[in-house]
Amino acid sequence: MSDWLVPYLAFNGNCEEAVKFYQTVLGGESQILRFGDAPPNPAFPVPENVKRLVMHAELRKDGHVIRFSDTFPNTPYNAGDNISFSLEFETKEETKAIFVALSEGGNIQMELQETFFSPLFSKFTDKFGVVWMVSCKAK
Repeated sequence: MSDWLVPYLAFNGNCEEAVKFYQTVLGGESQILRFGDAPPNPAFPVPENVKRLVMHAELRKDGHVIRFSDTFPNTPYNAGDNISFSLEFETKEETKAIFVALSEGGNIQMELQETFFSPLFSKFTDKFGVVWMVSCKAK
């Protein structure tokens, strides 16, 4: 099973609890990366109270994946609207082409750019109100 299209659930400070709950119910293996695990960036320091929050987590079972994160404090959060879709591509060219096409007429929250976890990553809401994250697989 491919993890080309993955549901991505956001939580308001209780992501780790949610991941553990879903793992208990569904089984599988989980991985958790916290905001405090990211390399320091002097331009965007991570406050102490945020370092324990989940930046990215995955639950994998039988070829299926669900991804999770906490929202950054003071970021709008609405229970029920806390799902987006993550698309991951093999090449930068494909990642850029999909980003350009899907984001047209939408609202870009994070421009397509290199990050410490991906050669290219972006988060945006398309013109229909669907939230997407596109990324290029890290090599």
